[in-house]
Amino acid sequence: DIYAPVSGKVTEVNNNLENKPQLINEDPYGEGWFFVIEMDDPQQLKNLLSNKEYEELCQAK
Repeated sequence: DIYAPVSGKVTEVNNNLENKPQLINEDPYGEGWFFVIEMDDPQQLKNLLSNKEYEELCQAK
């Protein structure tokens, strides 16, 4: 199972990961994407951290 931080409907899946799962680690922001979600409520984005905020949180621990 893969859990997403927002609710919604999966509208597209990256089938390339079946044959090249290494893309998840090698190119997570490019070819290694998992799926596209049509969000139920775009306001949920306000609750997410940016990359920088997440890195700072991890470094603080």
